[in-house]
Amino acid sequence: MSITFSKLPSAARISPVPFSVSIPAGQLADLKSLVQLSRIAPPTYENSQPDGRFGITSEWLSAMREKWLTEFDWPAFEARMNGFPQFTANIEGIDVHFAALFSEREDAVPVALLHGWPGSFVEFLPMLQLFREEFSPETLPYHLIVPSLPGYTFSSGPPLDRNFGLADIARVVDQLMKDLGFGSGYVVQGGDIGAFVGRVLGVGFEACKAVHLNMCPMPSAPEGMSIESLTAAEKRGVARMEKFVTRDIAYAMEHGTRPSTIGHVLASNPIALLAWVGEKYRDWVDKPLPSATILEMVTLYWLTESFPRAIYPYRETTPLPANATAVLGKELYIHKPFGYSYFPMEIVPVPRSWVATTGDLVFFRDHEEGGHFAALEHPRELKADLVAFVEQVWQK
Repeated sequence: MSITFSKLPSAARISPVPFSVSIPAGQLADLKSLVQLSRIAPPTYENSQPDGRFGITSEWLSAMREKWLTEFDWPAFEARMNGFPQFTANIEGIDVHFAALFSEREDAVPVALLHGWPGSFVEFLPMLQLFREEFSPETLPYHLIVPSLPGYTFSSGPPLDRNFGLADIARVVDQLMKDLGFGSGYVVQGGDIGAFVGRVLGVGFEACKAVHLNMCPMPSAPEGMSIESLTAAEKRGVARMEKFVTRDIAYAMEHGTRPSTIGHVLASNPIALLAWVGEKYRDWVDKPLPSATILEMVTLYWLTESFPRAIYPYRETTPLPANATAVLGKELYIHKPFGYSYFPMEIVPVPRSWVATTGDLVFFRDHEEGGHFAALEHPRELKADLVAFVEQVWQK
């Protein structure tokens, strides 16, 4: 692990344990054997459609399987992860894993970067790399903390004897930031489930001083607004959102209503996991991701048994209640500086005017490209947005 950027702030109240990714060779061999032995479904009309309108095609899955067996380089991916400082800290009995770049500046702004599903802390590594290339530990203007949410990758899972939801995730993240010495204030950035958690932090936790998001699901127009008043681009975004919530949301309904069943299904077979998770990295992006990137994300989930441990937030978020738009404008309204980055190929692209009804929107950037995995797809753009937002709202 790199020793740079790993010096904790003097105000830290804990001594997190340094962490290094190290998957035993036996686990990697078992995975390869399972991939070799796993079947792919027989040809059907649905899995033969080249446009993928019924889901991933047999051709795509077969090609990805072959690359998994013959080209995928886990040791290189492991080394890349280990090129960043990582730690674990016990919060409420959960071993929370996090990557971080700690600054040595006294005035550095603490920022928590929150991933979602089927993501992980890895999504933010390209952004961390850009910060590391631009700054030294002595000049970095931020403390950048990337927690693995409970149940994801190298964080232990939620308790088995009680319910655990978005408010619990937020409380754990807030406590982690306080224990690291940031009790006087921090900024949060999030997408997907991280956007839900970020909003909860902004609404209910005093130490969270500002919130920047790149997703804001709203099942309907806010009261007094109509689709007719939107721009042509915004109407396309709403149409994309409507397609998602009517045709593409079956996976989320399964996560939300039968998490135990789908958890068992996908924990039993790596090809099944590749089909389920790989589809999202294929369809939720603006431009295709490299096959190696998709295989990295799926392999990480498989080796850490993340899938069955990580889908619990969907029991709260899917389906969204009919009054979700009203709740966002009232109970979950962010009465703090709120920033938003709009990427047109987000799965639920929400117009600026709608987003503005959910918080004190002081910063908004409209991007011409980019999809759901903003930190992974466009790290430079998201980094620039975050920097501009923090510079605007942070009181030195």
